[in-house]
Amino acid sequence: MNYNSLINLQGMLFLLVAAGIILRKKGILHEEAKAVLTDLVIYFILPCNIISSFLIEFNRKVLMEFAIILVIASLIQVVCLILANTLYKKEPDSRKKVLQYGTVCSNAGFMGNPIAEGVYGAQGLMFASIFLIPQRIVMWSAGVSYFTESPDRKTVVKKVLTHPCIIAVYIGVFFLVTQLKMPEFLENTIRGVGGCTTTVSMVLIGTILAEVKLKSMLDWGIVKYTVIRLFLIPFMVFIACRLFSVDKVLSGVSILLAGMPAGSTTAILAAKYNGDYIFATKCVVVTTLLSLLTIPLWCIFL
Repeated sequence: MNYNSLINLQGMLFLLVAAGIILRKKGILHEEAKAVLTDLVIYFILPCNIISSFLIEFNRKVLMEFAIILVIASLIQVVCLILANTLYKKEPDSRKKVLQYGTVCSNAGFMGNPIAEGVYGAQGLMFASIFLIPQRIVMWSAGVSYFTESPDRKTVVKKVLTHPCIIAVYIGVFFLVTQLKMPEFLENTIRGVGGCTTTVSMVLIGTILAEVKLKSMLDWGIVKYTVIRLFLIPFMVFIACRLFSVDKVLSGVSILLAGMPAGSTTAILAAKYNGDYIFATKCVVVTTLLSLLTIPLWCIFL
């Protein structure tokens, strides 16, 4: 287990955020750049990242293990949806949608794969890719619906189902199930664009963070959310995996990915759909900072 790789990864994320702050403060990225970067991530970079995450070998030999981790990941999403809809009823609507999305959708999509690989090797990376499938689907269905305001449920469903990122999920699932190979130049392009996700997303977070006063970084809502995101959810997964004697690698990957910090898309979508993006950015930054401690602690605990 290489703890240095965990620290280095999260250190890289904060350097990218710092770059975004500096570029915004220096006026290199203007106020209009935030909207441009947001659209670039949501409509182009993230869909490519989602499609590329499904381009893995579906080996029949590990079909049962795939099924187990899919069930675990699906149940985690169900529990997270329940928590999201019950724990934040007293919060203002603009903050409530941020907390709900942040509870359902973690940063496992960006950080999960490298951390699972660093701790459990190639096997961990394979399981992490499967684990992320339910979160990808929930992220761009129920997750987006928290931010999308429409006059009726039918309109909301239509907006969600036609969202570029959920369309990317359809495409990814098709290639995962059929195991068809797309032309190499197309696959390389998709992987190359998708590989920009972490860099562009974290720089975007930095441009938003440049507007935040550091003294206001912590409040009770963020503390409560941090405890839920980094401790409560992975602890519930740990208890369930132990009760049902789940394989150590499968349970380890599930627990680590369940304990990831708030995803950068929390702030991106809040900015896109008029949520409290300042509060969302605080949630992302605080949980990512504290995950520098909690993820290694979970590794030791496991």
